[in-house]
Amino acid sequence: MEAFLAELVGTCILVILGDGVVANVVLARTKGHQSGWIVITAGWGLGVAVAVYCVGRISGAHINPAVTVGLASIGQFPWSDVAPYVAAQMIGAFLGAVVVWLSYRPHWAATDDTAAKLAVFSTGPEIRSPGSNFVTEIVGTAVLVFGVLAIAANAGEMAGGSVDLSSVFATGLNPLLVGVLVWSIGLSLGGPTGYAINPARDLGPRLAHALLPIAGKGSSDWGYAWIPVVGPLAGGVLGALVFQALGW
Repeated sequence: MEAFLAELVGTCILVILGDGVVANVVLARTKGHQSGWIVITAGWGLGVAVAVYCVGRISGAHINPAVTVGLASIGQFPWSDVAPYVAAQMIGAFLGAVVVWLSYRPHWAATDDTAAKLAVFSTGPEIRSPGSNFVTEIVGTAVLVFGVLAIAANAGEMAGGSVDLSSVFATGLNPLLVGVLVWSIGLSLGGPTGYAINPARDLGPRLAHALLPIAGKGSSDWGYAWIPVVGPLAGGVLGALVFQALGW
C-alpha cells in the first residue's frame, strides 16, 4: 500500500508541475504566456526530478507505466506488482490534471484556442501521421528507459554492486539526472508529438479533460489517444531489452 500511494503521489506531482508549465505557456493572460518550448521541456524535466526525489526511496519512482512494464520485461520488477503500480500512476495523473485545472481556472474562459486547452492535458502531433507519431513515441520512451537503467547501473557500479531503484532514486544527483534525461528527450525528440513517453501522463489528464467542465474545451481527440499509450509501452520494453542485451 505504501508503494501504491507513493506512485500515486509521485505521478500526481509530476503532472501538476508538467501540465502546469504547459498551462502557463499556452493559456491566455498568464505570466508565462507564449514563453515557448524550452520553458515547457525544462518544466517537465524539473517536474520529473522533483517527483523522483519525493517518492524514489519508497517505490523506486517509476511514475510511468512504460518504466514499470519495461523493468518487468527484463525481470527487474515483479509482474504481480505491475497492475497496482499502473493503477496508482493513472489515478495520480488524473488527480494532478484536476489540480492544474483548478489552479488555472480563470484562464480557460480567457483562452479561445481549444487545441491549446487540450495541450495542457495531453499530447498531440504537429503533423498527424499515425505511423510516424507511433515511432516517435517508441523511440523517445526507449531512450528514457535505457537512460534510467544506465543511471541505475552507474549508481550500482559506484556503490560496489547492484542496487534497486528505491535506493538509486532516493538521494543525491540521480533524480536530477533523470530530469535532465527527460528534458533532453523533449528538446531532441519532443517536436513531432509533444513527447508523452508516459501512458499515464497522457491518458489520465486526457480523461480529466473529457470529464471536467472546462469552458469551450472542444474535443479530447480520442482518435489519437492510443498512440501516446501503446507507443510508450512498446518503447519502454524495447529500451529495457536493448540495455539487457548489451549486458551493461
